[in-house]
Amino acid sequence: MALLATTAFAQPADLVLRNGKIVTMNLSAPNAQAIAVRGDRIAWLGSNADAAKWVGPRTKVIDLHGMLAIPGFIEGHGHFTSLGDFRMGLDLREARTWDAIVAQVRRAAAQAKPGEWIIGRGWHQSKWDRAPEPNVEGFPLHESLDKVSPNNPVLLEHASGHAAFANGKAMEAAGITRATENPTGGEILKDAQGNPTGLLRERAQGLASAAHSNWEAKRTATERAAIQRKSIDTAIDECLSKGITTFEDAGSPFSTVDTLKRMAENHELRMRIWMMLRTSNDQLAPNLDRYRTIGAGGNFFTVRAIKRQIDGALGSRGAWLLSPYSDKPDSAGLNTEDPADIRKTAELAIAHDYQLCVHAIGDRANREVLDIFEQVFREHPDKKELRWRIEHAQHLNAADIPRFGKLGVIAEMQGIHCTSDAPYVLLRLGAKRAEEGAYVWQKLMKSGAIVGNGTDTPVEDVSPLASFYASVSRKLKDGSVFYPDQRMSREEALRSYTLNNAYAAFEEKLKGSLETGKLADITVLSRDIMTVPEDEIPATDVVYTVVGGKVAFDHSVTRGQR
Repeated sequence: MALLATTAFAQPADLVLRNGKIVTMNLSAPNAQAIAVRGDRIAWLGSNADAAKWVGPRTKVIDLHGMLAIPGFIEGHGHFTSLGDFRMGLDLREARTWDAIVAQVRRAAAQAKPGEWIIGRGWHQSKWDRAPEPNVEGFPLHESLDKVSPNNPVLLEHASGHAAFANGKAMEAAGITRATENPTGGEILKDAQGNPTGLLRERAQGLASAAHSNWEAKRTATERAAIQRKSIDTAIDECLSKGITTFEDAGSPFSTVDTLKRMAENHELRMRIWMMLRTSNDQLAPNLDRYRTIGAGGNFFTVRAIKRQIDGALGSRGAWLLSPYSDKPDSAGLNTEDPADIRKTAELAIAHDYQLCVHAIGDRANREVLDIFEQVFREHPDKKELRWRIEHAQHLNAADIPRFGKLGVIAEMQGIHCTSDAPYVLLRLGAKRAEEGAYVWQKLMKSGAIVGNGTDTPVEDVSPLASFYASVSRKLKDGSVFYPDQRMSREEALRSYTLNNAYAAFEEKLKGSLETGKLADITVLSRDIMTVPEDEIPATDVVYTVVGGKVAFDHSVTRGQR
């Protein structure tokens, strides 16, 4: 025994978690009671009885008191800096009337300097208790905002990110008048007299956001850098508090990549970020080799994917459908980017060893993307294990579901979108299309497809627990269950949020399960979400978030600071 103790203490662990229930997501050893970490890697998993062998005089020991430890949550599809920006603007997600939003803008305008833009996000007309009056297609008119913000441009982004509402001052800055034509892939909603209402669908948002960017550009470089850093730190804080150890960012420009890579190399990132590039093919072509980055700063930052977007969202009727909307027979949605241009992006991705990730929500959009992928795969038979992704894959035609498994295309989905969108899915699609292809997780998995999970934050709260609950319950606020045969089991849901997301990023050898030699990214929860009654899952708290063997979030410390 003395020899054993001497050997153990020669290299004690830096961190030991013990007296817990550890669900590893490793099929060969699915459970443990304790885990030991040296440096940023897992050194051992086993029983409480053996945990003491790993404890030395400087080992940090955390007694889990029976709590659940799991692989760190991986956000499979979100918008990282947008999360930080959202927290710095008006949060409109809980508004249940347009009048409540107008009141928020009134308060912001009272504190703003003349000419300062007022930015908000999160409103959704389908969640309002009543339609505003007057309205066009259920959307308000900009005059209601003009009355409370006559001197400040206002731009309020839809919860989906696929529409925005601008007041008169913002439209003036953007040059939007009754004579302004719809941009390709977008729509300026107008009233019966041809006047713009303020609602900008899809790529029409770019007119107002460009005007806002021009205003932001007037700040000094120091001011812009400080705002960006605050946004990043705000996003990191929120993610860590919700148990997220890796964030897969769904598309950012080179400038954001430069900032985050520099932070990673300076060891200033407190969580891991995997990022897709999003810019034009002309910009991508000369820069892809230079920007491809694997594991910078000790596996804290990676760039190995490109993001494109072929359609909009269902809520704003921008999802591209094979047949018209049931509640708007004159529209089948919007094709927001030219499929031929996306085809060129696919060739760039193949040539430079990047994954291609394409936003597709409607059944027409998904079919178009699958067609592009299939054609490119056929023309490059030597390229294997590409792991190209369709982001969202929300509404599918029955004929296209098996193609995901056959082609090896990853369906990177968001469980929480199902329960958020369900109240209007039947209105938009009708019962037949909804049952056939709306959020069909089980059908996709049975095709052999890998299904990931996430929140699309800031479209939804970044909480993995909320999306996990939606994935296993598909339960709406009224207690009804949306097509229960498509629910995930708890093991499937946890896998979708850990190992599947790691696989979708070519990182399953580093993370996604708790195994010796893998990164010590661990989330500890207050309740056992694998066994507690289903409706208790949302009341679960994140107690610890461990990134690379270091406690990056401690609920007891945070609670004590409140």
